Amino acid sequence: MNFENILLEKKNSIAYVTVNRPKVLNALNMATMEELRAAFTDIKSDSAIRVGIVTGSGEKAFIAGADISELAKHDAVSGKEYTHRGQSVLDLIENLGKPVIACINGFALGGGCEIAMACTMRLASSNAKLGQPEVK
Repeated sequence: MNFENILLEKKNSIAYVTVNRPKVLNALNMATMEELRAAFTDIKSDSAIRVGIVTGSGEKAFIAGADISELAKHDAVSGKEYTHRGQSVLDLIENLGKPVIACINGFALGGGCEIAMACTMRLASSNAKLGQPEVK
């Protein structure tokens, strides 16, 4: 699979999923959420994979939440689709049938914190910051 916003590497029965948008602190847009859904669907169906690890690229952020620049473009209908898509990714991770470990480096805010909470286990670096801030 070719992804633009994430990296998926499989090695020694471990699937490594890295959100790879460091210039925007690995913020979640629709394309990134769709790629995460595809990656975790693949991990779920791959019998050779025993565990998943999810992290963010760079040192500043695991996942800094929703991509605010994209959120501003949504109307009520597309905003609802955005939240449903995000929830489907969380449900997939939580019910994967295999352990998923969140390696939290830097900010894990909003949807990023929710992804970490959907994982089986969370490991946080000394610079990790978790929270649920609201956009005004």
